[in-house]
Amino acid sequence: MNEYDFVKENLKRILFEVGEAKAKYRSSDEKIEVMAVTKTVAPEIVNIAIENGITLLGENRVQEYLGKRDSYDKSARVDFIGHLQTNKVKYIIDSISVIQSVDSLRLAEEINRQSEKIGRVTDVYVEVNIGGEESKSGILPEETEEFIHKMSEYSNIRVCGMMTIPPKTDIEKNFSKMRQLFIDIRGKNIDNNNVCVLSMGMSADYTAAIKHGSNLVRIGSGLFGARKYMEG
Repeated sequence: MNEYDFVKENLKRILFEVGEAKAKYRSSDEKIEVMAVTKTVAPEIVNIAIENGITLLGENRVQEYLGKRDSYDKSARVDFIGHLQTNKVKYIIDSISVIQSVDSLRLAEEINRQSEKIGRVTDVYVEVNIGGEESKSGILPEETEEFIHKMSEYSNIRVCGMMTIPPKTDIEKNFSKMRQLFIDIRGKNIDNNNVCVLSMGMSADYTAAIKHGSNLVRIGSGLFGARKYMEG
């Protein structure tokens, strides 16, 4: 199977499974977005996914993104989903749609500062460490509400979602816990935010994530293969 057909068939399967999960667990009017995670994937392969219906890309590394962005089909939006250092915010602030991995007030402050420089309000998601894992970044669940309240003081960022990567064990339990936190935060009257996106679920668990309320799933190897058609 050639590269084009490989990606096309994977995407067809993914969209079918997303549709099945939505029909089983969710209401018909809900939108569930599929993100193509492009870490180490060559731009020409990414563009196959865009040609076949992908409208959202997820980038993990600033340097890699900067080297590839001019080669991407411009019809797709690009979110940043990886750990972001404050000194690299300035390189992506003008071209990224959403920064999904805000995990500190220091980072939020820098995103706000760089956004103000170019006259934009940047949409961000708060990254939540739902399992409390020491090896992962993210805000602890019990600190999330206070964190979002503090972020509301920045006029050039807008909190519009939450993102998580749960532990590999007890996945459904952690998805359920994240869903409840998402619902609780949405119910709060916090200035300067519109928390409407729950970004969770990846190649191995996206149907379970949809069951527990995710409306944005992030899929890399399930779409592009396990480094099968990747550069480097």
